[in-house]
Amino acid sequence: MKKIKVVELFAGVGGFRLGLEKNKQFEVVWSNQWEPASKAQHASDIYVNHFGPEGHSNKDIETVPTSEIPEHDLLCGGFPCQDYSVASTLKNSKGLIGKKGVLWWSIYRILSEKKNKPKFLLLENVDRLLVSPSNQRGRDFAVMLKSLDDLGYAVEWRVINAGDYGMPQRRRRVFFLGYLKGSKIYKDLYHDLQKNWILNSGVLAKAFGNSFEGEEKIFSFEGDLINVSDSFNKGGDKSLFNNSGVMINGNVYTCKTKAIYKGKKRTSLGDILEKGVVEDEFYIDESSLPKWKYLKGAKKEKRVTSSGYEYDYAEGAMIFPDDLNKPSRTIITSEGGASPSRFRHVIETKNGLRRLTPLELERLNMFPDNFTKLNGVSNSKRGFLMGNALVVGIVQKIGNQLVKG
Repeated sequence: MKKIKVVELFAGVGGFRLGLEKNKQFEVVWSNQWEPASKAQHASDIYVNHFGPEGHSNKDIETVPTSEIPEHDLLCGGFPCQDYSVASTLKNSKGLIGKKGVLWWSIYRILSEKKNKPKFLLLENVDRLLVSPSNQRGRDFAVMLKSLDDLGYAVEWRVINAGDYGMPQRRRRVFFLGYLKGSKIYKDLYHDLQKNWILNSGVLAKAFGNSFEGEEKIFSFEGDLINVSDSFNKGGDKSLFNNSGVMINGNVYTCKTKAIYKGKKRTSLGDILEKGVVEDEFYIDESSLPKWKYLKGAKKEKRVTSSGYEYDYAEGAMIFPDDLNKPSRTIITSEGGASPSRFRHVIETKNGLRRLTPLELERLNMFPDNFTKLNGVSNSKRGFLMGNALVVGIVQKIGNQLVKG
C-alpha cells in the first residue's frame, strides 16, 4: 500500500493529522505550527508531545524556505481568515505577492515553488471567507480560487456543519479540496457535470450527503489575479458564492445545498459530559450568576461610546443554560476563561451550573481525552486551543473518501 505523504501547515495541536492518520494510508511527513507574538508555543509543544519532534517546524512559515519542505502528495491546513487582496506585482520574480503577514500567500508560495506539486489540497476556514470583504462580497475566496487555478488545480468546496452529520458540535466551516491537473480525480471532475459532482460523485458529496436547494450561479474569472482582486463583484451586495461549488479551468459553478444525514446516531452535548467529579473551579459562584444572566439575556438599552456618543443597543437572548439534548454551540477561543461571558457554554448539573471542562471541549472536537493536557498549559489555554481547532471527525471522513477517489 503506497502511503499518501502529507504536509500539515498551521497545524495547531494536530487536528488534521489526527483525522487523516486514522486511515493508515496517510502519513504526515512534515508539519508547521507557529504562534506569532507569543513566547510560549503551547500548541506546538502539545503537537510534539504526541507526534514527536521529527519533521516538525516551530518557525514562522513565511521564513521557511520551500526547499526545507519535503515532497508530499497532500497539503493540508486551517489557515487564518485575513484580507487576501493582492498587494502588488514583483519584478524579476514569480509575479504576484499578497499583503505581508497574510498566510494564504505562504501556501501559494510553496505550491508555486514546488517542482512536483502535491496532487491534493485539503484546506479549512471560517465560512465568512465566502462573503468577505464587505465592499467586494466573495473577493477573498475568488482570489484564492484564481490563485489555485493559475497553479493548475481544480477545486470543490462545501460549508459543513459538523452537527448536521451526527457530530457533537454545531461548527460551520468551509472545507475545500484541490486536485492537480493530471490526477485521476481532476480527470473525473473534468468529465463530469459540475452539479452532479457536487450532489453525487464528488469526494465531499460521497463523504457528506446533501441535496440541491437552488441558487445556481455560473461564471468565469476575468483577467489575471490582480484584476480579480481589484474588480471581482465590486459593489455587489451579495456574494456570488453559495455554500457548495466547483471551480475548474477558471469556470465556477456554485449552488445552495442542504445536508442529508443517514447515520443512526447523533451525538449531543449531554453525551460527552464527564461522568466523575468535576473540579470546583468550573462551577459558577452564586455571586456571579446575575452577571451571567445579564450577558446571556436579551437587551435593548442605551449605550454611550468613549467619545460620548449615545446609541441604541439590542441583542437577542442566548439559551441559558445550554441544551444538553442537541449538539453544542460552536466553541470559541475565549471558552476557557472563568469570568461571566455571553458566549461561553454553561450547563446545568445535579451539583449546579458549571462551565465545560477542557476534556469536554476536546470531546466536542472529537479529540482524545486530555489531548491538550501538558505541564505549563493552563485550563484556560486548553480552552483557547480547542476554540482554534477543528472537528476531527470531519477530516477523517474526507480523508477516507479521498483515498477511495
